[in-house]
Amino acid sequence: MKFLYIGTIGASDPTTASLALHMAANGSVEVGHETSVLLAGHSTDIFVGDNMNQMKGVGVPPVKDLLEKLKASGVTVYV
Repeated sequence: MKFLYIGTIGASDPTTASLALHMAANGSVEVGHETSVLLAGHSTDIFVGDNMNQMKGVGVPPVKDLLEKLKASGVTVYV
């Protein structure tokens, strides 16, 4: 199967911002699905300043860890 996860929420809500990344990295990738992620709108501020390192949602891994896992898995992340 092919999946495209779309994130539109940024650093102001780390938990919601992490959901698309978490489902991609710890869901689709782990079961072998072809996966891509599109970050649009406010989610692009993940890459501004130190936001990526500071974003830790409730009940999900930190954004930095999720993005590293996606990169290691060869997932394309569109910004």
